[in-house]
Amino acid sequence: MPAIASPHPPVRVSESVVRVSPVGRPAFDVAYERRGSGEPVVLLHGIGHHWQAWEPVLSVLAASHEVVALDLPGFGTSPALAEGQPYDTAGVVPLLAETFRALGLERPHVVGNSLGGLLALELALHGQARSVTALSPAGFWAEWERRWAFGVLLGMRAGARAMPDALVRQLARTAAGRFALTSSIYARPGRRSPEAVVAETRALREATAFTATLEAGKLPEARFTHDIPDVPVTIAWGDKDRLLLRRQGVRAKKVIPGARLVRLRGCGHVPMNDDPAVVARVIADTVKSG
Repeated sequence: MPAIASPHPPVRVSESVVRVSPVGRPAFDVAYERRGSGEPVVLLHGIGHHWQAWEPVLSVLAASHEVVALDLPGFGTSPALAEGQPYDTAGVVPLLAETFRALGLERPHVVGNSLGGLLALELALHGQARSVTALSPAGFWAEWERRWAFGVLLGMRAGARAMPDALVRQLARTAAGRFALTSSIYARPGRRSPEAVVAETRALREATAFTATLEAGKLPEARFTHDIPDVPVTIAWGDKDRLLLRRQGVRAKKVIPGARLVRLRGCGHVPMNDDPAVVARVIADTVKSG
């Protein structure tokens, strides 16, 4: 089935929020940014981040595609799910499929980073993605690697919650300060603007779904173990990823033998900022193959 943009406009709560009403589950709101026209491409961020993580590549992709960057439920400005609703992949993936429908998107190309990469692969596994570009996706770790990554994330979260905005703004003004705040996820943190660093530190601090999502990541089903033979898949990994070590890309290739494995030289865990031109090209090549 080809990926097409629906001619019917989505029903919105406001200019950048869509109300999603899945059958049998409470309605929820998703914040998003939408640009461009053409075959739809959906961008999914990692845990504790927000859609603005994609800003370095968003406009490039929007020159030839309709691009929709989402704030996952409980992250960015998307509110948390109703009390008792799960944040594991089995709970979130159907909600993302419902979000696509609410936005008028039919089987889009899906691009994800970290948690978003795992969700993108799960969406493809369930027939909801025309192609997948997964940048350092979660779910291919050994147990000690998972513990390492979760420890780093918890440390980043604790730091973000402990620092007042005034201190974050002061640190973000200098390259050394941006390194201190973001070097766990960027190989080149000095390239991130002070304003972006302040905003993403606030997003990490205020992420209402952070704890529940991290707890869901401890479950056995958080490991991705299925082949996706009928969907073009690219697995791209930064060779300076300090959060999810690049050897996990080799494991991903073994799980999905038909996937294209790409090394992102000089890039960290969130490569869109480290080398936006290369990341945009990797995404565009995958989209073309779908």
